[in-house]
Amino acid sequence: MSGEWFFPRDALRDGAWESVVDHKVSDWRYTGLRIANLEAGTVELSATAVERIVVPLNGAFSVTFRDAESATLGTQKLNGRESVFSGPTDVLYLPTGTSAAITGSGRVAVAEAPSVAPRPVAYIPVGQVPVELRGAGRSSRQVHNFGTPGVLDADRLIVCEVITPAENWSSYPPHKHDEHHEGLESHLEEIYYFESAVSRGTSAPESAAPFGFMRTYASSTGDIDTLAEVHTGDIALVPYGWHGPCVAAPGYDLYYLNVMAGPDPERVWLIQDDPAHAWVRDTWIDQEIDPRLPYSNSEK
Repeated sequence: MSGEWFFPRDALRDGAWESVVDHKVSDWRYTGLRIANLEAGTVELSATAVERIVVPLNGAFSVTFRDAESATLGTQKLNGRESVFSGPTDVLYLPTGTSAAITGSGRVAVAEAPSVAPRPVAYIPVGQVPVELRGAGRSSRQVHNFGTPGVLDADRLIVCEVITPAENWSSYPPHKHDEHHEGLESHLEEIYYFESAVSRGTSAPESAAPFGFMRTYASSTGDIDTLAEVHTGDIALVPYGWHGPCVAAPGYDLYYLNVMAGPDPERVWLIQDDPAHAWVRDTWIDQEIDPRLPYSNSEK
């Protein structure tokens, strides 16, 4: 079962964009995402009331932008990376009301959130992206926190990306952030954009078909039921509910880009674990981080 909140690659195609998540998706309010696959081409971003983070998935890009607040015309080169499994990338934050043109070759993501509060344009070079190794054992994963509070001065957007090596679980234990409880839980919509590939350093036949799995289920806030086999380009939306795990199948690494935003007065990511599974965190104390991590640009 995949449910109404899972969209295979191309299901959300809109013009030059391979996928677009925005207000046109029924009952979707606080977050957005655009994915483009360019071959020496250009995609345009209009000067609407949304803040954005431009994230190269693979390839390199040049972003020409006009900041509505200062009327400044600027250009920022994004060096990008070979693939999402090559470690972190440099990214560019564009505040609300900024128009832009993205030019280059490769796949690029644009994370979005409605916003009317301007912030400065911000370029985050790859060397300044915090890399976190989270969990332990078969729950080890690598997180790139380029768009999280404390790293990026944004209005609403909270964005990060996760690499899960083959056979590992991430977004685990299952957790939720669909209600506002001061100091305990945030109210945040979330988008998962997936990619999967043959595990790093592994040889596979051309017939190999990389995949993983993602699970979301109902909380007291709302009914949702997603159990999806995920591939490169697929998107899962989490308006509410417990979500996790994301599972990387043997032989295949799994990547996802997380885009979060919500109506709370404070931009913070606070979660509650499903009480049935929260105890699993305690088992990590005596386990080591998966030695395959971290994945970096220097390794193939």
